[in-house]
Amino acid sequence: MTWYLAAAALVLVWPVRLRLDRVRLGRLIVAAGPRRLVGGSVGLLAVLGLLAGGPVGGVVAGAYAALGGRALLRRSRRRAAAASRARTLDDLAGLAADLRAGLPPTALASTDRVGQLTSAVWRLAERTGAPAADLVERIEADARAQDRAAVAAAAQAAGAQATAMLLAALPLGGIGLGISMGADPVGVLLHTPIGAGCAVAAVLLQCGGLLWSERLVAGVSS
Repeated sequence: MTWYLAAAALVLVWPVRLRLDRVRLGRLIVAAGPRRLVGGSVGLLAVLGLLAGGPVGGVVAGAYAALGGRALLRRSRRRAAAASRARTLDDLAGLAADLRAGLPPTALASTDRVGQLTSAVWRLAERTGAPAADLVERIEADARAQDRAAVAAAAQAAGAQATAMLLAALPLGGIGLGISMGADPVGVLLHTPIGAGCAVAAVLLQCGGLLWSERLVAGVSS
């Protein structure tokens, strides 16, 4: 009976504890900063790889951890930029509506191209008397068209990025195939000079290929 009560208490307490752990983790990320947290995680994984597989294991684990951390940081920045862009366009739409209603204009809290164009609209309206509401609406329409074009370009480039990720994961399949055939590819790669050279060269080539494909995709979608 005691075991049943303990199990029931664990089932009831575990989700609450999990939520508390997530809250603490979120506070830790905010306090430490994403860069410091990712850097610490990369260092920790590199040390674990060093302890488990020697110097080669440390290099491989550190390189893959750095790539993963960089991808997480870029994803976080893209989400923040997209949220900021959406807020700016919503403020721009509200500004156009206020101008149509005859309300006094308010400055946009944006320093990108949209903010610069909006500032140019105020100067043009003051000098020439041009209808500011029409110009603001055109700026909004142009910005939304650019966003749609960027989304379409990113969707077209997603196939190339997926191919690059698949090619980067192929060596893991080769290692798994060697293990299934009874060989010891992990031991050869980590504990022999030729294997260590091959492992380090492969990691460097993989990192270079992923960064290159990422740059190509960013150039297309930007």
